[in-house]
Parts: sequence; C-alpha cells; structure tokens
Amino acid sequence: MKQNCTPARSKGFTLIEIMVVMVILGLLVAIVGPNIMGRGDQAKVTVAETQLNNIASALDFYRMDNSHYPSTQQGLDALVNRPSGTPEPRSWSDSYMNSVPQDPWGNEYQYISPGTEGPYDLYSFGSDGQEGGEGDAADLSVWNIGN
Repeated sequence: MKQNCTPARSKGFTLIEIMVVMVILGLLVAIVGPNIMGRGDQAKVTVAETQLNNIASALDFYRMDNSHYPSTQQGLDALVNRPSGTPEPRSWSDSYMNSVPQDPWGNEYQYISPGTEGPYDLYSFGSDGQEGGEGDAADLSVWNIGN
C-alpha cells in the first residue's frame, strides 16, 4: 500500500496568531472599558433624579388637596397614609403614591418642610449616605436636578 509522503500538518493556531488576537482584544478593552465603567453610578443618579421628580409631583398634588405640604413630622409617609387629623373626605387622596421608594443606594429620601431652598427640601444623600460629598456621593436635591 502506498503511504502519503507529505508530512502531517497539525491544525491549530500559532503562538503569533494567538498573541495578535490577544493584543486586539486588549486594545478593545482599553478603548471600550472606560466608557462602560462608571455607567452604573450614573444610572443610579438618573434613577434618583426621576424618583425625586415623582415624589415632588405627589407633594404638589397633596398641596392642591390640602393647601399645604406635609409637615416635617408627617414626612413623606403622608403621601401613602392619611396623616392623623386630616379632615375627610376631600383633603386627602389615597392616590398620591403607593409607597415612598428608597433612593438607589438603599437610603430614605430626606424631607423637611418648610425648606431652605423652597417650600420644602427633598433630597438624597447620594452613594455615601451622608450629607455632603462630591461626584456620585454628592447630595441630590429636587431643586438642583440637572444643574
């Protein structure tokens, strides 16, 4: 029987081909990676801004029905549960909010009425959960959204 005289070629990639692919992948990660990283923090800021606007709208509806905003003592819970002493039936609607959300970092929104920036202050302490801070740790107020 006749044997094949050509040497058997192994099928696969050479070390140089693998290195070229690795360099290309490294360049892609170096270019795209910084654009993707940090978007999670920006997304949380956007969610907080949206929630602040929603709560502010509910507060405005409360004020239209009651001629005043909830007191600091009543807090944002007044948007969900009828505050004690609220006259019936026109003065309170159970449709202000189903529940008051926590901010995207798992903290309660802060509410003070009357406020120093407007008729009330409504804000989140940001990612660090403490007053002050910079960047994504900065406080977000309903009065400075988009600034």
